[in-house]
Amino acid sequence: MIDVSSAVRDATVDRLRRAGCVWAEDEARLLVEAVESRQTLAALVDRRVAGQPLEYLLGWAEFCGERITVVPGVFVPRARTALLVSAAVAVTGPAARVVELCCGSGALTRALARRLSAPRLLAAADVDPAAVACARRNLAELAVPVRTGDLFEALPGAWRGSLDLVVANAPYVPSAALDLLPAESRRYEAPVALDGGPDGLAVLRRLAADAASWLAPGGNLVVEVGATQVDPLATVLREAGLIPTTVRDESLGATAMTAHRPVDMAGRGLEN
Repeated sequence: MIDVSSAVRDATVDRLRRAGCVWAEDEARLLVEAVESRQTLAALVDRRVAGQPLEYLLGWAEFCGERITVVPGVFVPRARTALLVSAAVAVTGPAARVVELCCGSGALTRALARRLSAPRLLAAADVDPAAVACARRNLAELAVPVRTGDLFEALPGAWRGSLDLVVANAPYVPSAALDLLPAESRRYEAPVALDGGPDGLAVLRRLAADAASWLAPGGNLVVEVGATQVDPLATVLREAGLIPTTVRDESLGATAMTAHRPVDMAGRGLEN
């Protein structure tokens, strides 16, 4: 951290505010704390004004009280995704076998590791090698394995039918809506972390289709979803033999769905 004059600090705040940064004062403080020279500060402010995500400039994002390392291109964990953590904890008992798919930076796994009671297994996976490398950095101290692959294809076959919790912040933005995302997302984050196909449910459909065979009886799938996608996703989950429940947090502007695998799969396809 460098010692800057109030004039430099005020000028930094003013530049950020004019660039449209809503929390300009906080961003200026974080940037000042992150650098060792005024030249570096000026360069970072230039990049932020140009639209680069603050988290990439700092090298970290705050999520559920954890400082998560993020690198350019890897999905930045959002505050609203804290709902996935609380929803997952609510349906998961002690000594659970837990896997995060579409893990990105591994933020969900790191948060769950602090909140679940003595999990027997924690693992994560992502199809993007850059995300896998980032997640390995965040999960190294927890000795959590992070695998590369597309959804359940990344997991050892021996895990099939044994997982108590599968959690995923899978991409759910409809392809046609990608251009409506904030510039920070559409220009800098990997499209594979955002694009959910024509209706936003392409990846979630594939996830749901295989989930029942990977979950243990009584296990749960927990995913984030758009508020307008709840009904069609609930239908998909029921058709896959799972029992869906919607969880909302208005303060976060977040919607999640849990999907329970019945102990007796004879109930496949039945309504709630």
